[in-house]
Amino acid sequence: MIDVTHLSFSFGNHLVLQDVSFTLGQGEFAFLMGPSGSGKTTLLRILHGALPLTRGKATVAGFELRKITSWNRHLLRRMVSVVFQDFKVLPHRTVFDNVALPLFVRGTAKDIIHKRVAVVLRSLHLEDKVQVRCEELSGGEQQRVAVARAIVVKPKVLLADEPTGNLDRTLALRMMDVFRQFNRFGTTVLLATHNPEMVARVPEARVLNIQEGRIV
Repeated sequence: MIDVTHLSFSFGNHLVLQDVSFTLGQGEFAFLMGPSGSGKTTLLRILHGALPLTRGKATVAGFELRKITSWNRHLLRRMVSVVFQDFKVLPHRTVFDNVALPLFVRGTAKDIIHKRVAVVLRSLHLEDKVQVRCEELSGGEQQRVAVARAIVVKPKVLLADEPTGNLDRTLALRMMDVFRQFNRFGTTVLLATHNPEMVARVPEARVLNIQEGRIV
């Protein structure tokens, strides 16, 4: 589902990723572990099509990123969901509107939208926030809304960048259980973290260690 070969990336003269290669099959769960500045976020942005692939090869959900067009990028993002560090929720819209948005975009029937949103919000303990505007939520609650929006579409691939960073320990562990549940239904999960306790929560997962832009 994710196949990366000799991928390198630079911002100007600064080499961020160096000769990165790895493969994740359908339904695999992997952690991308490394300190801040090691290249985790850049790699996830490339895999989501937010940054161009300039050196090496990468195929995600059947899309070869070196050859991707603007239309194919749109199709890629229907299959690949991402949870950003900065949430990217719509602050003036309700929790329901934020989570339901990708389903509305896909033309999903309204009754199915309401059912899916309700199930996902309940799993993340947000069922009492359905009609609250996101600007009124705490940072941790906004982060859970971002996760709910990413998983409500049942993606083939889920990329998550430090998704438990703003949560207390109890909520963080619950969120990891939600990721494991979706993974068991066949979603390939690549989750960036520097927290070993989160890794220990998913003992069956692979661990990809990244240091100074290299998988070691």
